[in-house]
Amino acid sequence: MATGTAGIRPAEPETTDTPRPPLVRELALVTALFLVYKLGRLFANGHEARALGNADRVWDLERAVHLPGEGRVQALLLDGGTVVHTANAYYAWVHFPATVAFLAWLYWRRPGHYVWARRVLALLTAAALALHLLMPLAPPRMLAEAGLVDTARVYGPSVYGATPATDGMANQFAAMPSLHFGWALMVAVGLIAATRGRWRALWLLHPFLTLLVVVGTANHYWLDALVATALLGAALAVLRPPGARRRPVPVRLEAVPR
Repeated sequence: MATGTAGIRPAEPETTDTPRPPLVRELALVTALFLVYKLGRLFANGHEARALGNADRVWDLERAVHLPGEGRVQALLLDGGTVVHTANAYYAWVHFPATVAFLAWLYWRRPGHYVWARRVLALLTAAALALHLLMPLAPPRMLAEAGLVDTARVYGPSVYGATPATDGMANQFAAMPSLHFGWALMVAVGLIAATRGRWRALWLLHPFLTLLVVVGTANHYWLDALVATALLGAALAVLRPPGARRRPVPVRLEAVPR
């Protein structure tokens, strides 16, 4: 069988012996983790001067290493009002529900992979929150030097308040890393690891579309996605899926001729 993405082999079909964690406990745990993350992001809000200064540095670094300008992706979206509106809706409404649906499916169909995926997402999110606290970063839509359009504000829909300082629902200075992309990439990797079939690599379309959306709507830099990928890679190196655990090699004892 072909090897899965990031060296992770697709899991063998799980048996009924695989324990399924208690549903109420899991709902409480996932909800608590989400609330801690949201409160942590709000605690990290503010620091506008630092966030804009870091944005200048990230923009200059991207140009120094010759990354393509985010404006090239945005130009594709701005060709049609329906396209940019759809991209804004994807950014606003697909990110969290898709991750919840991913975890719910694993819980019912692949309990072993569910526990692994939940742990990976928790580790990735904790690392991202720490980086949000250490390095507040304004998104490219706030950076005058970038010359990009705030597509959510102009075309809608938007999940952010009109001004970052008065936005009590989200931290707009938490661009680095992009958890929109990091979670989407984990959804794809997790489904590739937990499913079988030659077409399972198509799950990678989700992070690919997410990357185009977060960059094209000027909510994230390319580097935000690269850092999210690095953090996810580190989490996957620490937490291996059930099917990737090494099995002991049986040793054959042969009779020694006398």
